[in-house]
Amino acid sequence: MKRTFATALIPLLGSCLLAGGCTTVGPDFTPPPEPSAEAGYADDGGERVVLNEGPEGQWWKAFGSPQLDTFVSRALAGNHSLAASRATLVKARERIAAVAGRRLPQVDAQARGEYQRVNLAAFGFDGFSGQSISNPEFDLYTVGGGVSYDLDLFGKNRRALEQAAAQAEAQERATSAAHLVIAGRVVSQVLAIAALNDRIATERKLLSEDERNVSLTQARRNAGAGTLVEVLSAQGQLAGDGASLPSLEQQLAEGRAMLAVLLGISPGQLGPTDFGLDDFILPASVPVALPSALVHKRPDILEAEARLHAAVAGVGVATAELYPDITLGASITQSTSEPDRIADTKFNAFDVFAGLTAPIFHGGTLKANKRGAEAEARAAAAEYRQVVTEAFGQVSSLLSALESDTRELAARHEAAGIADRSLHLSRRSFQVGNSGILQVLDASRSYQRARLSLLETRIRQYQNVARLYVATAGGWDPKDMDDAPE
Repeated sequence: MKRTFATALIPLLGSCLLAGGCTTVGPDFTPPPEPSAEAGYADDGGERVVLNEGPEGQWWKAFGSPQLDTFVSRALAGNHSLAASRATLVKARERIAAVAGRRLPQVDAQARGEYQRVNLAAFGFDGFSGQSISNPEFDLYTVGGGVSYDLDLFGKNRRALEQAAAQAEAQERATSAAHLVIAGRVVSQVLAIAALNDRIATERKLLSEDERNVSLTQARRNAGAGTLVEVLSAQGQLAGDGASLPSLEQQLAEGRAMLAVLLGISPGQLGPTDFGLDDFILPASVPVALPSALVHKRPDILEAEARLHAAVAGVGVATAELYPDITLGASITQSTSEPDRIADTKFNAFDVFAGLTAPIFHGGTLKANKRGAEAEARAAAAEYRQVVTEAFGQVSSLLSALESDTRELAARHEAAGIADRSLHLSRRSFQVGNSGILQVLDASRSYQRARLSLLETRIRQYQNVARLYVATAGGWDPKDMDDAPE
């Protein structure tokens, strides 16, 4: 009977290994539909924007600054948060291999040495002819091994592997998003440092203008046409304007420190950052991904889609838990009290088995797990839609900002030119005695405000272009992990 069972079991095991199971329960994942033809951005961004597949991977090179390229490369290689994210991705990929291993036959070996006493009375040996039998004591050495295989009749292991792969993909997309964000932050920080350098240079030029006003008032007073009040007014403006320089220099030091953190180094290792906005090229055109391309390009959208896939696979795992499972296996052992004869075939024993496990009553736990998995899948679907909605809104907002920046910059240039001419005429008028120093000081303040506003608009335009690149650019290529430092 036993031989008949074993003879039937071995072909069954082989056929199940080849078939890989019978069925897979639970819903199959379907990628979310692409945006409809009517979906689009609220603004086209004006002449500077070109709607197509979006920017290339190394989008920061559009600013034409080798120094910026170097900073971004150093950050992608040295940022500690990115190193942690890459290590987490390796862990997620290794989990795929771990879960995949469960679908294969499990083979184990064992060895055991023991000293034992056998209780013969427990087996009905109480003695013969009134003579008691003593329980023997002896050493026992055992070696053996076994193989087991889960038939995975309803696809629990297959769904678990699908879930692990989707989770690894989500982590890969999250790592891509992290690289994109870090690159964007480096570009933004470098531009901010450039703007601070320009702001400090502008403030120093304005201080030179203030010193010129002081010289004018002193010259008029020395000539007997001016007053001490005029001199003090000019000196007051010089002192007031000079008070802003320490704050700007402190902001520059903080900006350099932040850039060093992004690069994963100390501020002392950063090197010179004596560049200005004129050292960067404002791209004449910005390639922006169409909505239909954006959902296949932005890493945060792709991450949300992968998490949705993992949640749907989780429903399959929870559903399979409601169904029976069969495990097939066999084992062989060698046991003897004489270790030098452990390989003797007469001490051989084997076992061939098939086990069935079927859930009967678990207090509603398994059904609750399935309902919870379905709710998690619905939540992941809603989160995916939210990520897509926010992405479209972000791009629309930046396109609108880019168009506004172009119009505002033209107005600021005109205002700065008018303020410059007004200051020049006010000084001429003051020199010939046709106006007082207050008119000169008012014109000087207007000129300062116009120059600073022009600078602020320029940096905002550069920053918005960089943000638009980040908003529509693709992520980091995971193949670059081979070149990443450990």
